[in-house]
Formats: sequence, structure tokens, C-alpha cells
Amino acid sequence: MIELRSVSHRFGDVAVLSDVNLTLSEKRIAIVGSNGSGKSTFSRLLNGLVIPTGGTVSLDGLSTAKDSKAIRRRVGFVFQNPDNQIVFPMVEEDLAFGLKNLKLPKNEVTARVDAALDRYGLGELRNRSAHLLSGGQKQMLAIASVLIMEPEIIVFDEPTTALDLRNKRLISRFIAELPQQTIVVSHDLDLLADFDRMIAFEAGRVVLDGPPREIIPRYEEMMA
Repeated sequence: MIELRSVSHRFGDVAVLSDVNLTLSEKRIAIVGSNGSGKSTFSRLLNGLVIPTGGTVSLDGLSTAKDSKAIRRRVGFVFQNPDNQIVFPMVEEDLAFGLKNLKLPKNEVTARVDAALDRYGLGELRNRSAHLLSGGQKQMLAIASVLIMEPEIIVFDEPTTALDLRNKRLISRFIAELPQQTIVVSHDLDLLADFDRMIAFEAGRVVLDGPPREIIPRYEEMMA
């Protein structure tokens, strides 16, 4: 379980987050807020991509400031732009990259890559150039490259941005069916409507927190 205690963060003289105190225990958690509200910085705190300038972020007693490597193995992060996450030119190589970094045996890497290609509908793209895939295919590859590492928690930053309606529905359905705890930052309220909890940020602070059915009307009024 991820916990944030008195968390603040600054970029130079600019305060991005202020006095955030949260315990993230629900299975599906939605994060919303206007541009510049601090929600994306918040998401990057959860697996140690960003270390807070004040307060603590921890997972089961492990601190992101001291144990970031261990936490990143347990908390996966899917970036808004899949091109920022795709490392190797070929789909198969990209899936294998993280596993090889863990020094796993070659046969295990091969087995997990084969399983991922099949499970996530990427089998026909095995030897395709990753950077020539469609937007939906790139997003699925980025998600698969995180899931193949078998994290306990997955954080998504705007997973349906720039996707057409068909791929948006595909990715939304896929996220809904994940067995892991999922924390999703998005402007897409339709994607988030059935989540267990919604947290809204404004000016670096939590301003709304509760079930989406209660939060969405208040959030829409706040944003009007």
C-alpha cells in the first residue's frame, strides 16, 4: 500500500505539490485535475521517478527516497507518450529489455516475451519496428513492457490521450480488466467513472476525494 505523508514538491521556486496526505488502498484509483494542478508530478512520486522535496512516499514501509530501485520493481509506470517508453527498435527486443536488466535466465526471458506477445495481441508484430506501429499498438507495447515485469501496482499517465475512439475503448477495457492495483491520471471522465476512488488536484493540493459518482459532478462544476 502506497502512503504519502506531508508531501510537498518544488521545481526551483515553484511549488507544485503542497501538504499531500493520502493512503492509496483501493484497487482502482483515478487522479484528475486541470493542467498544472500537480497530478502528473504526483503520479511520478508513486514509484520514485520523482523524489519529493518534502515529506515521504512509501510502499509497505519502503521509502522512495531510499529504496527507489526496489519500489520501481513493484510499481510500474506507463508514460503518456509511448515513444518515451519504447527503448529498442524491434517489438520483441523492447519487451525483453527490462527482463534482461534483471539478469533473468535466457529461457525465462524468452518464455515471458512469448507469453506477453500472445496475451497482449502483439504476436504478429514480434519483428516489427516498434516506432512504426500505430498509436494504439505503441500504447499496448508500452503497457506490455511494464506488465511483463510483473508489478503489483501500475500507474498510468493519460493512457488514452491521442488515441482514436476504437483504440481508446480497447485500452480502457484492458485497464479495467487488470488484476493489479491501477492508478490512472486522466482527463477522460468516462474512463474513470467506474473506478473505486477519485482524487482531484488543484494548485498542488487535494481538493476532492471519494467515489467517482460523488466526485465527478462536483469536479465538473469546479471546472466549469
